[in-house]
Amino acid sequence: MVLNDPGSKGDAIVASALQTGIIPSKEAIYMAKSTVTSAMDPHTKSYSHINGTVEQLLDRIAVSELCKGWPVYRDASEWGNYRSLFTEDGTVWTSKFSFLLPPSPSFHHALFSFHFFGRILALTKSTAWSGPQPVDEFIAVSKAGKEKGVFIMHRECGTLAELGSTPTPDGVRRAIGKMKATITHRFTFPESQFDVDCDCRFIFFCEKAADDPNAEWKAKYVKLFYEKDKVVPVDGYTAPRFEAAELDKYPKGYCFLGAAQARLGYEIDIHLPTPFDSALWDRMYGEMEKWLDGKKVDLFWE
Repeated sequence: MVLNDPGSKGDAIVASALQTGIIPSKEAIYMAKSTVTSAMDPHTKSYSHINGTVEQLLDRIAVSELCKGWPVYRDASEWGNYRSLFTEDGTVWTSKFSFLLPPSPSFHHALFSFHFFGRILALTKSTAWSGPQPVDEFIAVSKAGKEKGVFIMHRECGTLAELGSTPTPDGVRRAIGKMKATITHRFTFPESQFDVDCDCRFIFFCEKAADDPNAEWKAKYVKLFYEKDKVVPVDGYTAPRFEAAELDKYPKGYCFLGAAQARLGYEIDIHLPTPFDSALWDRMYGEMEKWLDGKKVDLFWE
């Protein structure tokens, strides 16, 4: 569960004010109260996540290694290594619906351009995706984006894995990889150059054939929790202003990232789990547990 309403941090600020006589601003109280997650454990059960047998340790190391391949391989354009992380039908979710794809019958495109520092960037916009992307299409989008100057990096901040308790009826073992990471997207606007840093948790839904000694762990789905973001001026002091009405269009957790990407023409997926949407937060954890229990999952809720 997650608190969307005032929480303990805001109450602590009020209590401190009563003790010290220093009255905080309404904005400080609001920000403190609106950025508190629940103290309640979102998991309803425990899985193999530390210690255990040698086999369990090796499996968790393998899953953790797989997760770390996302920032290491994607950011360096090591596409062959990156593709090797996924099953044949792997699917990923990101904050933005993608553009910069070559024309195909599957996608509807509109041509538009932006003028940055006297330079015209011609971009082809895809408006057909509804959030989830097959990994091969995600790779194609990433390649095209890099060719157009889209600059997105990832900082891995810590990764652990949980092993499923029961194989699926068709003999597939399952695991969940949890990778804390910061997505950092570099933007160049007419008035400034800046990064938007978004702290996330990448959730890798991994699987491996139980009866094949040569089977490898692969990611079938990757979906993220978007937890908080901020604007970071490259020069230390210049950044664009995002008005409240613009930020309110996007979920708290990735509102600055969404607003900045929308200015470039991206269609933003507003149905990704954050600490401030208890329904999606709880649903995501529910799907994670169903995955680990060998049950059917549904991550396609867009």
